[in-house]
This record gives sequence, C-alpha cells and structure tokens, in this order.
Amino acid sequence: MQQLNRDSAFTIRPSEIRDARELIILDNMIWTENTTPGPLMWRSREDYLLHAPPGSQLVALQDGELCGYVGFGCPSGMESNRHVCEVNIAVHPRFQRLGVGSRLIAEIKHHAAENGIRKLRLRVLSCNTPALLFYRKCGFEEEGRLREEFYLGGRYVDEVFMSCMLNGGNEDGSHLA
Repeated sequence: MQQLNRDSAFTIRPSEIRDARELIILDNMIWTENTTPGPLMWRSREDYLLHAPPGSQLVALQDGELCGYVGFGCPSGMESNRHVCEVNIAVHPRFQRLGVGSRLIAEIKHHAAENGIRKLRLRVLSCNTPALLFYRKCGFEEEGRLREEFYLGGRYVDEVFMSCMLNGGNEDGSHLA
C-alpha cells in the first residue's frame, strides 16, 4: 500500500474561510449516489459556509493541498445531547488508502475527547461497503439501521447508524459544537 510522502508536510488543522472553494470541490467529487442519499448542491460559497462554518471541520493538507476533511457538530440543539458529536468524512480520491482518513478519524477522536465529547456517531449507506469497513477498522460499531430507507440507483438501500464511544470528560461538550 502506498503511503503519504514522509518527506513532505502533512498537517491537520481546523478549517478556515480560505478552504471553502476546495472543500466545495471535494464535496462535489465525493458525495455521489453511492455515498449520500441526495446530491449536495451549494448555491454559493456563502451557502456552503452557512452549512459548514470555519472551524466546523478538521482539514488534512499534504504540502498545502487539501486532501480530506472530517466535519463535526452536535446532532441536535438539545442540551441533553451535547456530549454526542456527529461526524462526516471525505478524502480526495488521489489520497484514499494512504492513511489520510485514519489520521483524520484519530484526530477528531482526540479533539472531541478533549472537549468533553463521549460519543461520535455517523450515518452511512449500506451500499457503501468500503466506508463501512473503514469505520469498523476505526472502532465504530453499528448501532442500528433503517431498512430500505432510500431508493438509489434502482435499488433500496439501508441507512446504517454507527458510533464510537470516547473517554471524554464529564463536561457537556457545549464549547465544541
């Protein structure tokens, strides 16, 4: 398996306004009928930034080139749900299977635990076998599924709910979301 070039600079940092264009391009490339139940359609850069404001993602860069991100946020506005963080991840096809996704997941686990988050959760389509295997490898377990929730590409597809428990503090996580 090919690895990231160790002689070059690989960094993970919070997203910034200047990343919006590349993040939109990556979203349009990654989120297809096999990975999401509906197309992502950003009407403008401003529309994207309302959905994913700066700091709501951790971005991975190789020599300054955006190669992936993990988005995170509280799944609801309820105070009783602040210890849970919902995540989504996208890695540019040229950087897939090089360890970028694993490093992003490790970083969001660390970041979330430091901020009092006790549980990471995500949703994935049952037809996205590579993602299911990746999430299991990263320590996520299936919590449930909505059977035949979507009709995509001429077939019914389940929506799978997965989670990973963290050793977060006893805080409510409100300063992260």
